[in-house]
Amino acid sequence: MSAPSVSGLDRRLFLSSLLGASAAVAGLSGCAKGDASAETKGAATKPLADKVPAGTSLKIASYQNTQQLQFKLAKLPKLPFTVAGWVNIGAGPDVINAFRAKSLDLANNAGIPPIQAHYQGFDAKIVAINITRKPNYLFATKPGSDIRTVADFKGKKLAFSQGQAQGVVLLRALKKAGLKYDEVKLVPLTSNQFLTALQSGQVDVAPLGNTQAPAYLSQYGSKGAHTITTDVVDLLNLLWAPQSVLADPAKAAAVAAYIPEWAKGQVWTYEHPDVWNEEFYVKTQNLTLKQAQGISELANKPLFPPSWDEAIRWEQETADLLAAGGFVKKFDVSSLFDHRFEAIAARAVPAEYRR
Repeated sequence: MSAPSVSGLDRRLFLSSLLGASAAVAGLSGCAKGDASAETKGAATKPLADKVPAGTSLKIASYQNTQQLQFKLAKLPKLPFTVAGWVNIGAGPDVINAFRAKSLDLANNAGIPPIQAHYQGFDAKIVAINITRKPNYLFATKPGSDIRTVADFKGKKLAFSQGQAQGVVLLRALKKAGLKYDEVKLVPLTSNQFLTALQSGQVDVAPLGNTQAPAYLSQYGSKGAHTITTDVVDLLNLLWAPQSVLADPAKAAAVAAYIPEWAKGQVWTYEHPDVWNEEFYVKTQNLTLKQAQGISELANKPLFPPSWDEAIRWEQETADLLAAGGFVKKFDVSSLFDHRFEAIAARAVPAEYRR
């Protein structure tokens, strides 16, 4: 059955539908008021420790095992703490639920999940920023579609996840095309449901990552599915953690020790596309080498700015865009950034990856 469209006062019900059973158990209905003090109050302000205390551990997100593979291939040094678990999790809503359940300490996401977490009343902070300059997403149509441009989205059913990067890419694309929210039908889904929704015709269009599109087109391109490129950029690739983790001096030190290696891993992947294509895309994602090479050609050069000023501006624009649509309440996003970690990633990489 097709999910309902979203407009006006229905958005609060729409939000509830995205939170999931585990979030509901956590009692989100009582704290989804833009009050991020529900979990912990105030930002951690103690200086970061120079060394990670013995016995410290972190549970780190590693969607499709990318982090472990990067560490292995790049031959990065052993981390000065125990990784209690590399958690195969990536979607923003799933990460927030894992944070709440205390089954995850550190995650890699785009800019929108921290905004969503704040709106749900969960206190978490951004600790590292990687700026992206080229689009990571494009729009895919259902089989047999005649949609050719974003302007053609008018009146169509669009897959939309307000807690994920795909959601803000869609909203920014609609704004650029001059389309209002009530001129389209936003179908509430999470990104892992997008492919099924496209294949079944539940939606007309869904934003897919550059890494997903080749496999979808190889299966449904002959049936009339196609893609629509967009120049809308999802600017932020970030690391973030629950405030409760960052308030623990030992865990905060471990996070600070992880950031440089994370940054080096991103740089290594960018500088060794041939190895990454073969070891990741071909061997683990079942793509052809040609498809993998096409993805790598679209890859962003990593950029770890010493200052987060640009990132904060973009995050504020994103939050304001969501607030204008009634999806969250307006707030000052500066509260989402823990500036103790601001320059750590930049110091770990060569100058060409800082600007």
